[in-house]
Amino acid sequence: MKDKVAIVTGGARGIGAAASKALGQRGAKVVVNYLSNKDAAHAVVAEIQAAGGDAAAYQADVRDETQAGALASFARDAFGGRIDILVNNANVPFAVMPFADMPWSAFSQKVNEELKAAFLMTKAVIPAMTEQKYGKIVYVSAGLGKAAAPNMIAHGTAKGALDTFAKYIAHEFGPMGITANVVAPGAVETDASARFPEEAKRAISSFTPLGRIGQPADIAGVIAFLASDDSRFVTGTYTPVNGGYVME
Repeated sequence: MKDKVAIVTGGARGIGAAASKALGQRGAKVVVNYLSNKDAAHAVVAEIQAAGGDAAAYQADVRDETQAGALASFARDAFGGRIDILVNNANVPFAVMPFADMPWSAFSQKVNEELKAAFLMTKAVIPAMTEQKYGKIVYVSAGLGKAAAPNMIAHGTAKGALDTFAKYIAHEFGPMGITANVVAPGAVETDASARFPEEAKRAISSFTPLGRIGQPADIAGVIAFLASDDSRFVTGTYTPVNGGYVME
């Protein structure tokens, strides 16, 4: 992965931060995208640089076409004109409630913004990847796109749509040397999961063959594989990373 140029959306915290560091450790030049947490993004950059890597932080709302395009342009300008890797990871907030109580506005907000972020960032990086005849796109989804859970209909539906979107990108752009794959975490210890009760985490761990919930580094390792040339003949795939909680 040496000297490859990577963009990690939502790269300042959780899975995104772990992915940024993993790519940097493997030699990629990493653009750590963030929306509001500037300090966290710059801390990730500093950690990559302290380990001998190259990275830069860039603020952008990837749900906005102009900002998504500016993020891609920044990556090309900062690191020699290439974009080799996109990790589409930015978190889109969502309503947690049963369908019976959910208004269309809350449901459509999550589905629309999840897909819009993936659509716009894919649009932004595809020209460079097509020009190079090379690219690796990894979409971070969730197991809830396939396995339903109470009150998660907005999140699960959005992630299920993202899974399908990734297959179409893989199919259309494979002839150009571009791969697109999905990583689907189960329960992961992040800021987003901090609101879950400890008893719920213990229950998930007890039903997980590997005996615990995930850590961001567990997901980042799979992302790094799919972003590397070790996965050169892998595209259009869906990889659950959940310790065996749900087996495909």
